Amino acid sequence: MVLFQDLRNQILREGADLCGIAHIEPSHSAILELGSKSRTHLLRAVSIGIRLPDSVIDQLHRRSSTRIAVMYRHIYDETNAELDRIASIAETILEAAGTKALAVPASETVDSKRMYGAFSHKMAAHLAGLGWIGKSCLLITPGAGPRVRWATVLTDAPLKATGSATEQGCGECKQCVDICPAEAFTGRPYRKGEHRDLRFDTGRCSEYTRGKEKELDCPVLCGLCVYICPYGKTDLR
Repeated sequence: MVLFQDLRNQILREGADLCGIAHIEPSHSAILELGSKSRTHLLRAVSIGIRLPDSVIDQLHRRSSTRIAVMYRHIYDETNAELDRIASIAETILEAAGTKALAVPASETVDSKRMYGAFSHKMAAHLAGLGWIGKSCLLITPGAGPRVRWATVLTDAPLKATGSATEQGCGECKQCVDICPAEAFTGRPYRKGEHRDLRFDTGRCSEYTRGKEKELDCPVLCGLCVYICPYGKTDLR
């Protein structure tokens, strides 16, 4: 479709590394849980991804370094801001074509206790064929592992899906489970329809992060599950 090719080309020109289209009807119940009902009539999702720089991610195992913690938080926030900018451009393109569109912020928490965002960007990317949900509950891409941040534009544009839900690629690997200092992951593989709580204890993750922030006296994002994933390792790519 011409609209998608033009849209994708513009998204990539603006600096995104990945772009796909998902039909999100299969996750309709999850959308009702995680987002506003007013969004559920927009059943196409434009998934936009930007890779995080290996120069920072490869140092996240040095988690007692304030410098690394500050650098990681900086590139995390900067990437989210860039995703929001690109998503806004995509939203404008879709609306100019006469369709409805809604850019969902890259990082917007609507339930801080359960660490839920306004919409599951990783689910959109998964359904677009860009990767699978790993044992870390992150979206794992074949080329960059979990080293990607995501944003989504919901739309009613008649866009063809770029793929389908990606098959699991983790196999027996559980390095993300073993490295987690909070022991927040159960190691249970993702299964459609199962609640995330069966795989991830958000309370443990939050408690560890708060403790690390007090220790280093600065905002902290752990990221060890991002660092350790073999699919993201520079030497394996």
